[in-house]
Amino acid sequence: VRLSKTLSWLLRHGAQSEELPMRPDGYVKVADLLENPKIKSQSLDLAGLQQIVNADLKHRYSLVREDDVWWIKANQGHSIKAVKLDLKPVLSIEDIPSRTAVHGTTKAAWQSICSQGLSKMTRNHIHLAQGVSGKNVISGMRKSCDIFIFINIPKALAAGTKFFLSDNGVVLTEGNDKGFLGPEFFLSVQNAK
Repeated sequence: VRLSKTLSWLLRHGAQSEELPMRPDGYVKVADLLENPKIKSQSLDLAGLQQIVNADLKHRYSLVREDDVWWIKANQGHSIKAVKLDLKPVLSIEDIPSRTAVHGTTKAAWQSICSQGLSKMTRNHIHLAQGVSGKNVISGMRKSCDIFIFINIPKALAAGTKFFLSDNGVVLTEGNDKGFLGPEFFLSVQNAK
């Protein structure tokens, strides 16, 4: 778990501060990653990295081989502004396989969300899952959520909000020019329990 959290932090947030070279599409060379002191101290090799990627139930990572060089990226969740993922645009609700986009949050966070809307905060996108459970929900929501906010995708699209799908099926949006998806786009709000 600790190794996976370190990997996630490096690929989403820490590459710059750790001087880990990253392509604009978010990929880093596996060889460079394995030499990072935070990873090297845990004796990770390519086979171990492949195991982590393959065992990750949320499909957080993509691992590819290009011209005999292995590359890895986080599929979403970046705060590194230079990263521009190759995301599939959502042009209508039909572009979301489940036809659902929901944000999970806590009761404490709901106090500000209900008036100001969802914020991307320090990340590049607001994350929305394709539901609260079932086969289409792989990633996009923490298990600790108390409240589910269902988004009216057609209304938000009509207002000019852009949505995208990540490689692992998370619905992403940058929100408005201030990084918010306003409460006027909330379809419904439900308690998790």
